[in-house]
Amino acid sequence: MGAMQLAPSPLDPDVLARLAGLQVQVQRVVDGVLGGLHRAARRGASTEFADHKEYAPGDDLRHLDWRVLGRLDRLVVKRYEDETELQALVAVDLSGSMGYASGRFTKAAYASLLAASLASLLLHQGDGAGLLVLGGSAPIEIPPAARPEHLGEVVAALERARPSGATRLREAAARYAERVRRRGMLALFSDLLDPDPEVLTGLQLLAARGHEVLVFHVLDPDELALPFDEPCLFESMEDERRLLVSPREIRAAYLEEMGRFLEGTRRALAEHGLSYELCRTDEPPHQPLLRRLSARRLERP
Repeated sequence: MGAMQLAPSPLDPDVLARLAGLQVQVQRVVDGVLGGLHRAARRGASTEFADHKEYAPGDDLRHLDWRVLGRLDRLVVKRYEDETELQALVAVDLSGSMGYASGRFTKAAYASLLAASLASLLLHQGDGAGLLVLGGSAPIEIPPAARPEHLGEVVAALERARPSGATRLREAAARYAERVRRRGMLALFSDLLDPDPEVLTGLQLLAARGHEVLVFHVLDPDELALPFDEPCLFESMEDERRLLVSPREIRAAYLEEMGRFLEGTRRALAEHGLSYELCRTDEPPHQPLLRRLSARRLERP
């Protein structure tokens, strides 16, 4: 008798990719995130409070009100009267390199799903969320707003956009600074394949000024493992470069270099107070968001 085959999770990337429309995918991911937060909330402890608001990404889980959770099954946090709503900008890298896919999700589609899901969570609890799409001939920008119907504009813009052109991540920090004057949040979704040293400098300046910067590093499993065996012609998705190589001969050196790239990026961001999350396109997309929220709880004083 053969082994029983388990049904795939509704949050499995292969399952999500078959759903019609980004909006439907976003709702599935948001449900997964909220379910994970609900389970995490039951392991916390309560404190005194002055006021309530709905839980939002970035809120300290230690401030959840367990009495409200138990009575109304709602995630709310305690706050003081001088707290204001968050203004956030989600920036999605849709340069040519983001078009790669070894599975059902391109890096661009996966990043868009993560970004739209984060925007949905923010808007659901009354915070402002905007969108910046980097790539192609010109950026696409939607200023932050707290209207519930704003999510439809964000989703529609991401569905229209296609990965193309060179990487221009430097614009993320500059355009964020123009849009968000008081302290807020910039969430960047990218493969970070940008040789421009000014990218990190711009993000570091935002963190130094008190803004929260979240970097979601989106990579395909092929980029992390180089699983090919036969000679391959690698073609750049952003310019005319081509390179014929034997993966078997370069795999060890490649993996060593990739390890240095990942660790160096993580360290450079952490040293300046920026948050970093590695996101593989073959993992359920609610998991990177949950990991980042859980890690942030430990990082906050």
